[in-house]
Amino acid sequence: MSEKLQKIAITPDTHTAPPAKFSHGVKKGNILQVAGQVGFGPAVPGQAPAPVGPTLREQTLQTLRNVQSVLEAGGASWEDVVMVRVYLTDTAHFAELNDIYNDFFADLKEAPAARTTVYVGLPAGLLIEIDALAVLG
Repeated sequence: MSEKLQKIAITPDTHTAPPAKFSHGVKKGNILQVAGQVGFGPAVPGQAPAPVGPTLREQTLQTLRNVQSVLEAGGASWEDVVMVRVYLTDTAHFAELNDIYNDFFADLKEAPAARTTVYVGLPAGLLIEIDALAVLG
């Protein structure tokens, strides 16, 4: 009989505790799933999380940094990511998202991962959410 792999919750110091019963990331074996991250700035004790700004660029860059924080806390990097899912609130933002995304990953030799983009409703003020799946090793 094989040994059951432990599931480890990941919450970087830069993040506040999630508002419901979930984790910012979960690692099991060599798999790390990063939960949907949004453009909230780093956690400030005693303050509710808030978007870093009203623009897609500001929120996308912070969201990518937040995903990266969870990846790093779980022992991974963008090089380990095999799937990225992007959730946008406005179809008109797709081209701008691609420009921001390409700039953010300009230093990577290969595309960071397969990507899916869908359009959704998010809480007021939020324009984007991103999650990622990484395979370590």
